[in-house]
This record gives sequence, C-alpha cells and structure tokens, in this order.
Amino acid sequence: MQLSVNGADTFIATGGKPFDASLPAVVMIHGAGFDSSTWALHSRWFAHHGFAVLAPDLPGHGRSAGKPLPTIAEMADWIAALIAAAGAAKARLIGHSMGSLIAIETSARHPDKVSGLALIGTAATMTVGPDLLKAAEANDVAAIDMVSIWGLGFKAELGGSLAPGLWMHQGAQRVLQEAKPGVLYNDLNACNAYQNALTAAAAVKVPATFILGERDMMTPAKAGKALAAATPNARTVVLPGAGHMMMVEQPDELLAALR
Repeated sequence: MQLSVNGADTFIATGGKPFDASLPAVVMIHGAGFDSSTWALHSRWFAHHGFAVLAPDLPGHGRSAGKPLPTIAEMADWIAALIAAAGAAKARLIGHSMGSLIAIETSARHPDKVSGLALIGTAATMTVGPDLLKAAEANDVAAIDMVSIWGLGFKAELGGSLAPGLWMHQGAQRVLQEAKPGVLYNDLNACNAYQNALTAAAAVKVPATFILGERDMMTPAKAGKALAAATPNARTVVLPGAGHMMMVEQPDELLAALR
C-alpha cells in the first residue's frame, strides 16, 4: 500500500492482506541498501496469522519517495511516525542489521510505540570498513560485491537456495543494484556512526528476541550476544550455520525463532 509519512509517499508491503489497525501490528525494518522485499516470505506468514503488517521501503529506498535519512536516530523517529500514520497504537518491531539498530533506537526514543522487539543479525556497534565505505560513496560496484559476499553464509554461496533455480548471491546483488545512487553509502555511514545501542538496550521495557547467525561475518554472533546481555528480558537464538542474510538462508528457522 501507499501511505504518506511525514509528507512523503511511502511504499509499504502488508503481506498480501490489507492493513487492519485493530489487529496486533508488526513493523519489519530492512537493512542497509535493501528494501521491503527482504520480508517477502515472513510478512505473508504474519499477515495470514492474525497480525497487521507494515514492511516499509525506508525513505529514498525501493518505491518510497524522499531522501534517505542520514542517522539511525532520524530513522527511528520515522518508524514512530509510520506507526502513527498507519493508525496503530503500537507495534512489535522486527529489524534486520541496520533495521535492528533502528528498532532498538525506536524503543528507546518512543517506548509507547513499541510492544516487542526482534533483532536479527545485530550488534552494539556495526563498524564498516573504510574500503567498503569508500567504494559505497563512489557508487562503485565493488561495494555491492563486498556486502553480498560477506553477508551470505558459507552454504548459501554454494547454492543453498530453497527455491529451485534461484541463486541467493545474485538475488542479494540485484536488490542492491536497484538501489538509488548514494543509498548504500548513506545507510552504511549511518550504521558506522551509531553508538547508542548499549544505552538504548538498557532502556528496553518490552520482550526482546535476538536472532543471530552462527557464521555471520558482518555482525558476528559474539557481538550480538553482548548486546543481548545488556538488554533486560531478552532471549537469544543462534541459527547453526547461518550467515547474515538469515531471511533467505534459513527462512523456516528464522520464522520459528520469530514466532
């Protein structure tokens, strides 16, 4: 569906069912350079099992208008505005990678809007290497190569897709290739600069689930566990053999952890 958020036209996937504000709401927040297609499988499960789903393309991403927001704090404020614009009182936030930072910052800045957290492929700090930042700033295809190579686990790179005929590596690259110039750099720079995760974690008042990939090279499980340890009322699930892109690498196991 299309929705105006802070005056900008925003595309939101709803999992195949109209958004119904009377149902428990779930907001799914994608990672750096990606869009709502990240949640193509999981949004449908929630929408068909009693939830109202909002899986937005963040500003300037995918089919959403506006410019990309330069900081995690501004993205968190935007998520709160999205929830209000949709007519929901509060929502459970599910965030992957950059989206996990946005989710935990939203819970700190707007606790009245958040009913629960699920943080996938997360860490207190998401330091981005200078070579990757430089390549992303130059809109160099090498940045896409680095993100897709480091993002997928070992098995995924050997052709482990559950969908016959599809290659996960190229699928990830294609989404990044479709992003507007500057979007990937904006997002990576925002992640690199964000330093408030531990403070935000300590302030979490709602149940939080941390879902980590055993073989995640971008946000190692050890780093995710450290953030979970700083979060009250948190539980941690580690997916054996998974890399950073758990939504496509192990979709069924991820869904079980989210449920």
